[in-house]
Amino acid sequence: MARGDDLGEQQTVGEPPIGIDELLERVRLDLDRVTPQQARDTAAAGGLLVDIRYAALRERDGLIPGALVVERNELEWRLDPQGSHRDPQAVGHGLRVVVVCNEGYASSLAAVSLRQLGLRHATDLIGGFQAWRAAGLPVER
Repeated sequence: MARGDDLGEQQTVGEPPIGIDELLERVRLDLDRVTPQQARDTAAAGGLLVDIRYAALRERDGLIPGALVVERNELEWRLDPQGSHRDPQAVGHGLRVVVVCNEGYASSLAAVSLRQLGLRHATDLIGGFQAWRAAGLPVER
């Protein structure tokens, strides 16, 4: 039996809501998250790095050379290979995609969302852009 909460969402009676930490733990079980070096290698092998950080962070810290910049609220529309608003680099469901956020939290949820669209190789960068930079990998200003 389900009941609605104040926002009209359905919740199964007897199942307490989970917090974001538990949600992250659960979704990451299905992701083969990558290190900065593995992300670099994925891009070199034809995969796509997708930077979902907001503009102020990109302006402050710089960009990963060659990464596709897509604001988080546009991600699914731009990467859906069947979508009318897809980016030309979203060539198919078999594309290896590594989502990059600032510290590796929002990117996990974004990668799972892409997997739900059929991008079965979508994953994210452990530690996000900050880990990339700390590893001494290239950054453009």
